Amino acid sequence: MCCAPIARQPLGGDETAELAVLLKAVADPVRLRLLSMIGSHAGGEACVCDLTGAFDLTAPTISHHLKVLRTAGLIGSERCGTWVYYWIIPDQVARLGALFTPLAVPAVTG
Repeated sequence: MCCAPIARQPLGGDETAELAVLLKAVADPVRLRLLSMIGSHAGGEACVCDLTGAFDLTAPTISHHLKVLRTAGLIGSERCGTWVYYWIIPDQVARLGALFTPLAVPAVTG
């Protein structure tokens, strides 16, 4: 068994629809970078104020990309005063990784 889950058996219709939403969300370079910035931020949580300066984009455009990630279930958010804080939802991000990660090959004993 050397193949990633996507190559072991055909995915079901509902599963493919759910995974397609996740894949579409990270298929954009800005959203992929935002996801990475949020996930690697100290404490596992990033304020929108920590994210906007890294892009040559308007705040509404960054907000749109964050909304796409949130709607896909890849990040969560909470407003605290005037700022919004974001964090990764590990189970959803893990679903993407598991889709293409090969199964561990058992050690050959001789």
